[in-house]
Amino acid sequence: MHRRRRTAFLLSAAILAAPLLTACGSDAHPGAAAVVGDQRITVAQLETRVNEVRDAQRAALPDDAQYAQAIAKTGTLARDTLHGMVLDQVLHRAAEDAGITVTRKEIQTMRTGLEQQAGGSKALETAWLQQYGVAPERLDDNLRLQLEAQKLAAALGTDTSQPAFWAALSKASKELDVDLNPRYGTWDVEKSSRVDAKTPWVREVTASGTQQTA
Repeated sequence: MHRRRRTAFLLSAAILAAPLLTACGSDAHPGAAAVVGDQRITVAQLETRVNEVRDAQRAALPDDAQYAQAIAKTGTLARDTLHGMVLDQVLHRAAEDAGITVTRKEIQTMRTGLEQQAGGSKALETAWLQQYGVAPERLDDNLRLQLEAQKLAAALGTDTSQPAFWAALSKASKELDVDLNPRYGTWDVEKSSRVDAKTPWVREVTASGTQQTA
């Protein structure tokens, strides 16, 4: 369970917040938050993912004070969610390169085992939401990624914390030529990770309507 949790942390958007990003000035990626290979992750798709987490948080935290605390603690959900969406595709490419597939049955088996440990389906969904920022409707997708990561690491004779595993992801990042909209930072190919860029023209508009310089 510990290794699975650590992997989920590495491969998921784990910080819970919901800023909506607005920008002034030129935009070299109109409508796109990122381009990964021949796939565009649109700003609309990113905002949908962010809203899924926010809606789940609101349902889990009906108390206004607790909900406000959750918002206050999580100021980068949009960027962290994008990091997770890009890394998902990078990992999937690395798994494909290694000839790795994951079946629906394997996902269900993993989920059943985790539900037993967590104390039920709802408890597992709550744990993944609180710890990793994964909305309930995305849980199965996240478990597929965990299985891909585990299988890739096993095929490489290593684990997900070792350089060999991340080297495979770096290779996939290069193949996919990951390109982020500058408002969300840049993509470090060697580390397969998003890096914040200094963009003073970007503002984060929080749920309370206040603005912060990114």
